[in-house]
Amino acid sequence: MNTDSLIQNMIRAAKLEVDFFNAVEHDESKNSEALMVVIIAAVASAIGSGAGGLFAQGLMSGLLWAIYGLLSVLIGYYLWSYLTYFIGVNLFGGEAEVGEVLRTIGYAQSPRVLSVLSFIPCLGWAISLAASIWALIAGIIAIREAMDFDTGKAVLTVFIAWIVVMILSMIIAIPLGIGAAFSMAR
Repeated sequence: MNTDSLIQNMIRAAKLEVDFFNAVEHDESKNSEALMVVIIAAVASAIGSGAGGLFAQGLMSGLLWAIYGLLSVLIGYYLWSYLTYFIGVNLFGGEAEVGEVLRTIGYAQSPRVLSVLSFIPCLGWAISLAASIWALIAGIIAIREAMDFDTGKAVLTVFIAWIVVMILSMIIAIPLGIGAAFSMAR
């Protein structure tokens, strides 16, 4: 895998280039590169979350938040991809294979690399939120191209799946946050 090519493709995805997502949809050779984008975004999230937890509440909290940051992106990617595929094909008549959805949504994770900055006091949450919204918009374009349907159906498909993933993520994060608060109180 060529690092320069990977970076250029991440930039193209982050720039929301429709032609790029359309090409990725059809290019099975991009499977491992799309997964690498997700892994890079997950590591960036782990670093940002872990550093934030470390600075705010100490080593154990930092470790817990780093693990959460890593797993939430990796598991979230697969949940979002498969839910999006299921919803798009079954509810909105999209035409795609799972691999097309995994590839395009994988590249749509490119803006989430900015989550590495989420530890910055007062600004980190805004950067992380902006990166998530940017990835959501990239996901809409990705799914529109992968499913071969209009933007309205893409928005509904992606948004419904994204909401489900966010709810599941919060259900997992709340106990982690409570655990971190207890460890800080000791």
